[in-house]
Amino acid sequence: MTIRIIPDIAGRPVTGAPLPDVWARIGDWLQIHQRTIRTVQWGVVSVYAVLLIVPVLLPLPDRTAYLWSNLARFAQFVFWGIWWPFVLVGTALVGRMWCGLLCPEGSITEFASGHGLGKATPKWMTWPGWPTVAFASTTLYGQMTSVYQYPRPTLLILGGSTAAAALVGYLYGRNKRIWCRYLCPAGGVFALFAKIAPLHFRVEPALWQRSQLAREKPGPVNCAPLVPLRTMRGGSDCHMCGRCSGFRGAIRLARRSPNHEIVHVAGQTAKPWETVLIVFGLMGLALGAFQWSASPWFVAAKQWAATRLAEAGILWPLDATAPWWALTNYPDRNDVLTLLDGTLLVAYVVTVALASGAATLLMLLVSERCLGKWNPSRFHHLAQALIPLAGAGVFLGLSSLTIGQLRSDGIPVPFVGETRAVLLAMATLWSAVLSWQITALYTTRRARRVLALFAFCAAMAPANTGWFLLFAAW
Repeated sequence: MTIRIIPDIAGRPVTGAPLPDVWARIGDWLQIHQRTIRTVQWGVVSVYAVLLIVPVLLPLPDRTAYLWSNLARFAQFVFWGIWWPFVLVGTALVGRMWCGLLCPEGSITEFASGHGLGKATPKWMTWPGWPTVAFASTTLYGQMTSVYQYPRPTLLILGGSTAAAALVGYLYGRNKRIWCRYLCPAGGVFALFAKIAPLHFRVEPALWQRSQLAREKPGPVNCAPLVPLRTMRGGSDCHMCGRCSGFRGAIRLARRSPNHEIVHVAGQTAKPWETVLIVFGLMGLALGAFQWSASPWFVAAKQWAATRLAEAGILWPLDATAPWWALTNYPDRNDVLTLLDGTLLVAYVVTVALASGAATLLMLLVSERCLGKWNPSRFHHLAQALIPLAGAGVFLGLSSLTIGQLRSDGIPVPFVGETRAVLLAMATLWSAVLSWQITALYTTRRARRVLALFAFCAAMAPANTGWFLLFAAW
């Protein structure tokens, strides 16, 4: 192996370190060019602001508007047809680089933190359940207001989130991203998908210790999302910004197996709220959110409820509406949700989340018990193996918006059904492989592992069935 002297983040030499590969050099490039990255970030903020605000000032697009001829249509396509689904894909491929390098909310909250009050983060804000609650709330609210179709609810949800990020940044921390660390509605989802990324910033404890023994005093690193660098063992919380690359000669961008973090790191600390987000959020609530508008069950429930109300002489829920910021209300577009519609919409999405989540949770419990006596950490570890399937389902649901918008403008998208089937099958197999590898950490008895695998596969059935109904049966 070629040996050379590599300067640390402050320019001091750390001897005996191996010649970095191409990934390590990319990480070093990020560390060196932080000023360029800041310029790019503010460019993204500018584009984000234009696409978020200007469409609200324009008339709603009519049926003759196309993506390339109408800014409102273009903005909706960028936000919901490109940004959201493909940021998820990017996170699964390269970690949370969107968070660290491009996210406008991250840039704004860190800027506000650098010029704000610098208060200590209150304890209530560090509650680990906030990302899950925020994800569920914004998902439901987005469906109630048709956020994917209209610019005003997009401004309300995304703009409201950005304003909250700026406020939190102004109040708490100093040059930190408190909002991103504890409150971002997408932060929990990104943290899950980053676990399967084949790239991460690796920390070498031996090199770190050697640097300390040599009494080296490297310059400080501002880790904006507050990751404890010395003990960082995975990419879940890391924003991949590159600021720490080369620190003490012990941190570098490196490849890894996409299975490594879930199998060997995720089980070290039980995180119940991640299990809730995976099982009831991504595999339940998101499924119901994409399903309801196409579900014959929703239509049947609405007809039944309307009939019962009419028979009882209670007609106001069938006619009463709410402002656009509470329920979809665009009479000029013949798109209005009554109070009955809104109530049933929420009920349907929550019911799917609870039913699918409960069935998945039950079979996960069976899978865990097949391995021996009840072990909460092992249970939550097995739930982590569902991340590939959960991610694939959410991506396919979001990409259906992409496909729908392209097709509405006459742009054909071939082999959609086949691609969806292949992606779901591959994700299901990947999750099964992860569960098999996890069981090997807890028992050497093959019979127990096989039984646990069968139960785990049954845990994936509710979500797979739901996606099959949406994409194939309905």
